[in-house]
Amino acid sequence: MEMLQSTEFWIGLVKIIWINIILSGDNAVVIALAARSLPPHQQRLAIFWGSGAAVVMRIALTVVAVKLLALPYLQIIGGLLLLWIGLQLLGDEHEGDGQEKEHGSLLVAIRTILIADLVMSLDNVIAVAAAAKGNTTLLIAGLAISIPLVIFGSTLMIKLMERFPIIVVLGAGLIGWVAGETIVSDVILKDVAAQNGWLHYAAAVAGAAFVVGVGKLSQARARGKSS
Repeated sequence: MEMLQSTEFWIGLVKIIWINIILSGDNAVVIALAARSLPPHQQRLAIFWGSGAAVVMRIALTVVAVKLLALPYLQIIGGLLLLWIGLQLLGDEHEGDGQEKEHGSLLVAIRTILIADLVMSLDNVIAVAAAAKGNTTLLIAGLAISIPLVIFGSTLMIKLMERFPIIVVLGAGLIGWVAGETIVSDVILKDVAAQNGWLHYAAAVAGAAFVVGVGKLSQARARGKSS
């Protein structure tokens, strides 16, 4: 009770919620892209379970994030994973029907959300951990409160994607952008990136161009085969 009456506790809580609002925009895009091809009732399930599991994973990740970021090649591998996810999300709709197929698609969507959030959250959780200042209760409370914010953002993005299909391409491009940033942020490239400030943006642009370009080419080939 004393903790709840502490001004420092509430200031820290607001900081964590605000950080999550700022940093969860790209996560909401990933969730929306992964869930958009599912039936409406499964979209809600994918968003709920994907968002909830991602937040729980972030809590666990916060404890080891600093050590993980110090491992060489980890962010390169993570960035390559994001490129692959971006291509998958920009691909054509899954074929097939039936409950078994829908169930499989739901699991695939949740898995995609978790993998993408794991990679994209490595840097983010350091900011959250700094705001929590070692207070586990504060950390869990702040991240838990952020769940409905991510769910709302994801639901809104799905509706916008249905109305404006170009947002799907922009969303996939955003994932490619983050992938490029992640790769060039790896510890083995730290010195090179520091000496060449332009490299960070060049890698981000290259990642976005790769996902959109290759994704569009794959779509065109798939349409050619089906026609």
